[in-house]
Amino acid sequence: MDLGLSGRVALVAGGSSGLGLAVAEELAREGAHVAIGARDAEKLASAERRLKEVARGTVLTTAVDLKRPDAVRHWVDEVASRLGALHIAVTNSGGPPPGPATGFELGAYQDAVDAVLLPPISLALAALPHLKAARWGRLLFITSETVVRPVARFALSGVSRAGIVAFSAALVQELGDCGVTVNVLAPGYTRTPPVERTAGTKADGDVDAGLRAMAAHIPLRRVGLPEEFAAAAAFLASARASFITGTVQLVDGGASVIG
Repeated sequence: MDLGLSGRVALVAGGSSGLGLAVAEELAREGAHVAIGARDAEKLASAERRLKEVARGTVLTTAVDLKRPDAVRHWVDEVASRLGALHIAVTNSGGPPPGPATGFELGAYQDAVDAVLLPPISLALAALPHLKAARWGRLLFITSETVVRPVARFALSGVSRAGIVAFSAALVQELGDCGVTVNVLAPGYTRTPPVERTAGTKADGDVDAGLRAMAAHIPLRRVGLPEEFAAAAAFLASARASFITGTVQLVDGGASVIG
């Protein structure tokens, strides 16, 4: 199936590893020009090599602190200038520390807002003028299943990421006639490096045993793969998804059904 992504320009925040890299790789494979940004120069270099192995378009990498709005705006504007447009923007950030709601002081909630909520809003605000100018845009927010299904031990994640859902809903109403769609992706447990580290911690270093324990509450009886998540993201970013906006798309193997 042709997703209509060939020649489109995509920008992926946090694209040097994990879900961000998986999405960037899928978009590159579909023929999009892909720009990724992250802080770690070594990871960026590794990701660039990986993307160029599958890319049919241009690959750009930039070291950028996504917590700095000025740096984010400069990055977005530079990508649009170098590649001639911007059509797809994917926001992505790491998660805050796990723990129950009363296990944190107010400062931890402020830190979660600064690290998880504000950077996606900053990126969206910087990208939207370019998406509007193109009259064709896809804005995707990567969050987590906690925006749909509260998880007691991930209180900071649920609180900070819920704001992203509210922000995206407001954008949908504002951008209806601009040719720009807005959707939220809510992944459950997916086999990324952070999840593997957590799995090993839970099972005395046995990552596979830890992943099986995580999968006990998932109807498909396994954790997801990054490429499965990326396939959902690429579809929502595609021409095929032109009438899909304002959704919160769970990619969790059915975990939300049984809680």
